[in-house]
Amino acid sequence: MRHLIGLVLGAEDDWPTAFEALAMRVGTFEWRGERHELELERVFNEPFDLRYKPRYSLVVDRVGWWYLLPREWLKKIALMDDVYLLNNPFTFQSMEKHSAYCAMMRLGLKVPETWLIPHKQPPWNERFSTTASRYNRAFDLNEIGENVGFPLYLKPVDGGQWRGVSRAGDQHELRRGYDESGEQLMHVQSAVDDFDVFARSLSIGAETMVMWFEPDRPMYDRYQVKHDFLTPEQGLEVETISKVVNAFFRWEFNSCESIVRAGEVFPIDYANASPDVALTSLHYYFPWSMTALVRWCAFCLAEGRRMRIDVDTRPWFEIGDSADLSYEEKLREYRLLADEYFQAEAYAEFCAGPLAHLEEAAHEWFSGEEFDRLLLATVRSTFPSHEHEKFAEHYRGLLAAWCEG
Repeated sequence: MRHLIGLVLGAEDDWPTAFEALAMRVGTFEWRGERHELELERVFNEPFDLRYKPRYSLVVDRVGWWYLLPREWLKKIALMDDVYLLNNPFTFQSMEKHSAYCAMMRLGLKVPETWLIPHKQPPWNERFSTTASRYNRAFDLNEIGENVGFPLYLKPVDGGQWRGVSRAGDQHELRRGYDESGEQLMHVQSAVDDFDVFARSLSIGAETMVMWFEPDRPMYDRYQVKHDFLTPEQGLEVETISKVVNAFFRWEFNSCESIVRAGEVFPIDYANASPDVALTSLHYYFPWSMTALVRWCAFCLAEGRRMRIDVDTRPWFEIGDSADLSYEEKLREYRLLADEYFQAEAYAEFCAGPLAHLEEAAHEWFSGEEFDRLLLATVRSTFPSHEHEKFAEHYRGLLAAWCEG
């Protein structure tokens, strides 16, 4: 059986090229008595008949969170044609960061104190002035700042690649950040300072990689190559939170940010419709991300996973609302639900069976000339010319460390 994977892309070329190269090295494989083969194609945006039948079995989307045309195409092929999507455009459109905060608070996760405040510049609508004069109450921003506690962050409700995020250490900075927020609807969230670890978890299907993250460094140096920086218990909790978020919202290609302070894990951001998988960002972790993405796509197609566009909250809320379960017990129950959604056991069997050869193929490709040409092209398109040699050697060293590991 041949399966066509479509890639809906924006400006990036590094990870799609790597993904295509690895997917082609999968070859023909057998699962549950059937033979399978992957094909790939980059998707073009064009007018479409709502009744046309797409050729794709699975589509990886990178731009639907901001570009309406492909987003509506993705909805059509999911609703009418059962095409499997990474990610779910329905829940990413309706369940943005605000909904994610609310849901995870109800599940009992340690989300920092968070308020929603009105637009600084209201949306244009001829009805707004009348509505506001009747029903919008005046509010004291300084009082909200004191309730949340300084320092704090202002964050847009829908987020997107750190857009519009600002830090306020006092009332003056809070006011300035709010005045500059314009038409964006904002959260005010307590900062978790004096932390031990800022962890960023990249989840691709049933796999999650927890990485040490330095958000104040340049983009090329934010992901630190460190291992065992969390205790086994903390590592399991951070990983579980990431998987719970994704299973709850039907997200399968997402990143989650958690802060660990004094042994407690505080999830602060976990709704990223287009997670960072750039070669220049992930460097050492880039080969894992591409290999995991190929594995998960192949598994979904071979297993015949069906696209689920709805969110079934009740099983989760029954656990979260239980007064008889401790936080740790709730996490264990949530993890069972997440592993069930991602078919963790079948996926492990699949990776160890028909796709066991992919790891070796990935090491061979990432240590070869074809990848080195991609690395050089990416460096040249990302950094100024006088830094090309420095960064080429920088990334070569990090990727060589992965290949040798």
